[in-house]
Amino acid sequence: METIVLSSEKDCSFESHPEAVDWELVFRQHGKRLQNFIRKRVANKEDVEDLQQMTYLEVLRNREKFAGASRPETWVFGIALNLVRNHYKHAKSHACEVSEDELATLSCDSDPSRIIEWGHALHRVLVASTHLPDDTRRMLVMLIDADASYQDIAARLGMPIGTVRSRLSRARGFLRQAVDA
Repeated sequence: METIVLSSEKDCSFESHPEAVDWELVFRQHGKRLQNFIRKRVANKEDVEDLQQMTYLEVLRNREKFAGASRPETWVFGIALNLVRNHYKHAKSHACEVSEDELATLSCDSDPSRIIEWGHALHRVLVASTHLPDDTRRMLVMLIDADASYQDIAARLGMPIGTVRSRLSRARGFLRQAVDA
């Protein structure tokens, strides 16, 4: 069997020898384009990578079915498109409905050790916040509880905005150290 090696994208017509396609070279030459092609259709980065790998596997599994009627990369992109479509069909069929009440009861991270860790960190922040000056603690409360902007805090406390920024920055640093301790 004669093997034809592609030296450039111009050498991609294999009407006479479709079995002689160097698929590894096709993958290398068009891998980035294939990834971008899939990325335009799938948002999740991991899914993009998975679909690209699945495309390569499908091409290699079915390479004997390549008739040479099109360029090899066109055939590869067609397989990728079919896999993307199948991906969405599969995702749609496995979607489930969750009520807002059920969603509210779900925990983002229910690992007990993480919950305990966060509880300890919160405790350290609360203890450390008692050591902050009263006006700085008041600023933090306004920022967090009242969702006030720096400008609002400065206006309410009658001080320059730069003072508010610097005191809150120092307070964050102090609390960050308390959490890391």
